[in-house]
Amino acid sequence: MNVDIRSARARDLVRINEIYDHTIVGSAISFDLEPWDMERRHEWWAHYRDTGPYRVFVAEVDGHVVGTAYSSQFRDKAAYQTSAETTVVIDPDYRAAGIGRLLLSTVLDTLAAEGVHRAYAVVTIPNEASIGLHESLGYRLVGTLDDVGYKMGRYWSTAILEKRLESDST
Repeated sequence: MNVDIRSARARDLVRINEIYDHTIVGSAISFDLEPWDMERRHEWWAHYRDTGPYRVFVAEVDGHVVGTAYSSQFRDKAAYQTSAETTVVIDPDYRAAGIGRLLLSTVLDTLAAEGVHRAYAVVTIPNEASIGLHESLGYRLVGTLDDVGYKMGRYWSTAILEKRLESDST
């Protein structure tokens, strides 16, 4: 399988939305409760640029977008500027094919090149595949938020994972 990783374009938003919405419906991977409409997706997209630390990438197989990964502001207070949250979402038909690793590696390389100090991931648990992916790329578990989200008739916990980026000189 030939996988092409590239910066996302506005024309990818429908497909990105389809992939993301799949995590909302029928799973606790996302704590969103309702699928996103395209207006909300466009509002989300407005926060991203072709340069800088906050970027969106997609993976294509045979010209078809099968996954996305992006970095975003960790929290909205100024002192958090040197930290970023990372997200990776793969079409269910392409999971466990190494695409998540390629996408997330691209995001991490971009963050390091932009001088970001730490990358964080928040993963609903249990999710062995996502925890394993992040740990294989150098993230480490730094905390758990117990029963932090309520979805599908039950409470879910999240793992917080942290990666020290290569650009970090301390």
